[in-house]
Parts: sequence; C-alpha cells; structure tokens
Amino acid sequence: MKKAFTFSSLLILSVLLFSGCYKRDVVISEDYWLAKERGEVVYSDSYCNYYVVETASGYSVVRSYGGYKPFEGSIVYGDFNFRGTSDFYNRSSGVVFTGTVTDYWLTYVEAQDAVDYYCPLAINGKTSSTSGFRSKTEVIKK
Repeated sequence: MKKAFTFSSLLILSVLLFSGCYKRDVVISEDYWLAKERGEVVYSDSYCNYYVVETASGYSVVRSYGGYKPFEGSIVYGDFNFRGTSDFYNRSSGVVFTGTVTDYWLTYVEAQDAVDYYCPLAINGKTSSTSGFRSKTEVIKK
C-alpha cells in the first residue's frame, strides 16, 4: 500500500511538474504593431550593440538588449520618436524584442557620428566603419 501511494503521488507530482513546462505559442497582434512607426534597419554590426533605423522622421539609433539585434534590411515597427526603452516588432522575422532609443530625428551624417561615438573601436582596434550604411534614397539614386 505504501509503495502504491508513493508511486501514485510521484506520478501526480511529475504530471503537474511537466505540464507547467509546456511552452505556449505567443500570438503577436500585427494590427497593433502596424499602427506604430515603420522603419528599416540600415546599419547593424555584430561587434556593436547599437543599430540604426531609418524612419519617415529621420534616423534613430537604438541599443539592443537581450542578445537580439535585427539585421540590415529588416523592417521594424515601434516608437522611434522618443528616448527610452520599449518593445519593437521585427516584421521580417516575426519577433518582438526590446531596445533603447538613444537618439532620434537624426540626419544621415549625425547617425553615423552617433554610432561612431557609441562604438568607437572594432574588435581589432580599427575604428568602426559606419560609412557602409546607405539610406533608401541613396540606393534608389544608383
């Protein structure tokens, strides 16, 4: 009787434990995110925690958190018009992530200067090269 009680208790406990580990799919409401400001990532470097987003209002510099950073060319949605930490939506990969807007409403040159300020050195001691990011208008002109 004692073994049966112990076995049944162990069985119930393990069912409760493993049912709590069930991973639920997160449902993303695209309607909510598509109502936010749209931007395109025009600069993202694996050695720098900052990336640049081109919006209708200019360029925003965003610091990544949690190890996630969108790639260049990604279409992102969020509030890029004020400083602070908030969530953003990468529509290209379907991921919601957190970042901090450090600068906003910048020109192209100001965005380059800001990234050079935040990430002055690359891995080999060479200065970072942000001259590689281009605006959508530059790509269209060529």
